Amino acid sequence: MEQEAEKSGYEIQGKAGTVKIADDVVAMIAALAATEVDGVAAMAGNLTNELLSRVGVRGLSRGAKVDVSGRKVKVELAITVEYGYNIPATCQRIQTKVKGAIENMTGLEVLDVNIRIAGINVTKEK
Repeated sequence: MEQEAEKSGYEIQGKAGTVKIADDVVAMIAALAATEVDGVAAMAGNLTNELLSRVGVRGLSRGAKVDVSGRKVKVELAITVEYGYNIPATCQRIQTKVKGAIENMTGLEVLDVNIRIAGINVTKEK
């Protein structure tokens, strides 16, 4: 009933038709869920994403990469953490939030949510 779509998505065959979910949508769900966790300053992007955002092209899935295989998905996130937050506890909350969001919204099974801390956000308060 479900099958992998052409290279970059997931396809669900239903009674009324077909639903295709692009990998970028799953990555966007992961990125948005991660940024909702207290202690996450931002998603960290690669150099290409940084350059594109400066010229006006903004990728909402920046810092998130997903690998969808069949009904299973592996997520890799690169984040910037706010200074003063406990990194292991924050990452555990991110993993729980991302897993729940993807599974509830897409029906896919999340196998892994791997997190790379790309930086610490230190803001001076006046």
